[in-house]
Formats: sequence, structure tokens, C-alpha cells
Amino acid sequence: MMKILAVCGMGIGTSVILKMNAEKAAQQLGLDADVEVADISSARGAATTADLVLTSAELAAELGDIPTPVVVVNNFVDSDEISAKLSAAVDSNG
Repeated sequence: MMKILAVCGMGIGTSVILKMNAEKAAQQLGLDADVEVADISSARGAATTADLVLTSAELAAELGDIPTPVVVVNNFVDSDEISAKLSAAVDSNG
């Protein structure tokens, strides 16, 4: 099972939207994925056990150098964008 971390600034609200859309995208792509939510302060630690991190460009810069692939999502409510980026990330990471 793939573990995806949805990261937003406060860990509530926007990350829940991102989590729901990421789950929907994973399902459409046929991925067995567990999507978890984290705020920026706990994301660095949580990312060490995740296979992929979904977040905004601003927060991706704050995460800095982490070993987990980070996918930047411009619009957390755009399920097409999330699907496309999730698909590309899975393809590039085997």
C-alpha cells in the first residue's frame, strides 16, 4: 500500500480537501493508497514514512530537503490536476 501525505499550513481545512481529492484520484488510478494529513510543523517527520507528499509550492519550499518525493499541487480542489500529478509521480517512482 502506498502512503501519501497531504500537507497544508495548519493541518486542517485545506489538507482535508486535498486528502479527499487525493483519495479519489488514487482510486481512479487504481492505486491502493492511504492518504494522511499533516500540518507543516509535523510534515517533515511524517514524510519519512510516506511514499509521496502532496502540498503547495510555498510549503514544498518550507519542507526543504526531505527524502520523500514532493508533488506540488496548485489547486487543492482540482481533482484533474491531482490525478495527473499523482499519476506522473507514481510512473516516475516505479
